[in-house]
Amino acid sequence: MSTRPDLNFDYSPWTFWAGASAPQQEAQLERQRALAGHAAITIGDRAYVSALAMVDPDSLSLGDESLIAAHAYLTGDLRIGSNCTVNAFTVVRGTVGMGDGVRIGAHTSILGFNHSMDPSEPVFRQPLTSKGIILGDDVWIGSNAVLLDGVTVGSHAVIAAGALVTKDVPDWAVVGGNPARFIRDRRAPRKDAAVPGGQAAGRPGGVLQQDAASSGAALRERLAAFADTARREAADIMARSWQHYASGTDGFGEGRYVDRPGAPATVRAHCDAIEIADLLLRTAPPQLSRDGHRDRLLSLQDPRTGLVPEYGPDGLPLPADLEFGRGPATYHVLSVGYALDLLGGGFKHPIHAVAGTGPADLMARLNALPWRKEAWESGAWVDAWGTAEYWNLSRQTSAGTSSAPRTADTLDALFGWLLTRVNSAAGTWGTPASDTRLKVVNGYYRLTRGTFAQFGLPVPHPEKLIDTVLGHGADPRYFADGRQNACNVLDVAHPLWLARKQSMHREADIEAWAAGQLDHALSQWRPGQGMAFSTAPESGEQNLPGLQGTEMWLSIIWYLADLLGHSESLGYRPRGVHRPEPALLLPTL
Repeated sequence: MSTRPDLNFDYSPWTFWAGASAPQQEAQLERQRALAGHAAITIGDRAYVSALAMVDPDSLSLGDESLIAAHAYLTGDLRIGSNCTVNAFTVVRGTVGMGDGVRIGAHTSILGFNHSMDPSEPVFRQPLTSKGIILGDDVWIGSNAVLLDGVTVGSHAVIAAGALVTKDVPDWAVVGGNPARFIRDRRAPRKDAAVPGGQAAGRPGGVLQQDAASSGAALRERLAAFADTARREAADIMARSWQHYASGTDGFGEGRYVDRPGAPATVRAHCDAIEIADLLLRTAPPQLSRDGHRDRLLSLQDPRTGLVPEYGPDGLPLPADLEFGRGPATYHVLSVGYALDLLGGGFKHPIHAVAGTGPADLMARLNALPWRKEAWESGAWVDAWGTAEYWNLSRQTSAGTSSAPRTADTLDALFGWLLTRVNSAAGTWGTPASDTRLKVVNGYYRLTRGTFAQFGLPVPHPEKLIDTVLGHGADPRYFADGRQNACNVLDVAHPLWLARKQSMHREADIEAWAAGQLDHALSQWRPGQGMAFSTAPESGEQNLPGLQGTEMWLSIIWYLADLLGHSESLGYRPRGVHRPEPALLLPTL
């Protein structure tokens, strides 16, 4: 027993309010008042912060009855719910959000930040990046676990002691190992409980495990080989799509990107090149310097609307009257915005076409969209709108301007409208045609990409959604070998991936679909040219390899591999338009 009774509270803080004397309780409250003297720190009722803990955050919200034990180290932007325990010697740093009832074992590290890995700079000069970590409610994290930047841990999950968590953990999942793997669903009976000695159907359990391990090893080798080929040929793919000009007097230098040789120059092609270079090489395309790429894209933005026009036949920006929701400028909100983000910058001007809209006007526009006839078009509009709001909100937040609450109010209206209009029987928006779910599912991807996924919010009715999407994914018109295109496969893979963060419903069916599509996708690489948007020969120019197809299929392959638990073998992770992590976490109470 300690000779200093007060140390018992520092190492077992859950005993404090029941066992501390009145002077000890007053000393704790004084410590909390001193911490809360910083405007960015709030501490709830009957919380406890050990005097031996190092608590030096940029912002901290500590919920009621949450406890921080001795020698814990907390920095960054932290949101900790009620009834959470950060045990002794635990490290919580970067951008981290926790729900209620989270228990964190001693010596655990939750690291919501990372270092860049530019090979041209030594490690100590690398800038920091932060995608953030989200923990749901009722999460138990064992001692000595490590959670790396960018992961989301679902509610009711258990992280085994010593686990290294590098990717998202679904609700109710038990994971463990290095890297952490799914072990079982907490709600399901243990697989070895019904068969004594680990036997199944007369076969040793070890044989089944060996079969799965052998299959997984072969897939990991195939994924690694594919990624190695893509990296080796990435520079050639970008070079073949760089169109030279005889003169640089037009202010745009010596060239522009085209999707493929013979195609016209487009803004999206430039953005696709930036995404491919970042994904495979973690650098900017070699045709221009990083600043050159950034300056080129920034020069395109129209300061009046904040939109980016398309190139005309002469390779110069079209002087067209820009309108949100019409033409390529709407998608450029996504492609140019994320290309600038990958280059370390952002739009110079707000997206004025969205910034001036209030909640009532937004809901009127949502109601006017053709949800029944054109679910994809409607979902794409919401995607661009949500992304424009994201750029505006992140720009306001970084500048510290007072207009940020207005954007947040409009986002509240957007999510409120979506949550009250979703089809609870299907988990989607819009009405499918009598013979196809294509537009509804494709529209779902676009809508959720720019809203729920981009802002790190759970999607409604995930199990119904999985049923709907798998039903569509079985349609041979779109998913038989040689019939796929990048949009259709992505628009199934991403919703399944998103819903699987919240539910293990039909896990085997999801993995079977992903395995079949992945097997086909990995065979579509064309040496020195990349991948075509469509695998169907009769699709004409869409069957020709180019930047758009390459960028999209690289991301699709990551999602399919991640559904199977093997994405780390690729050695890359999308960070642009198709990023798996939320781009911005909305503030919570």
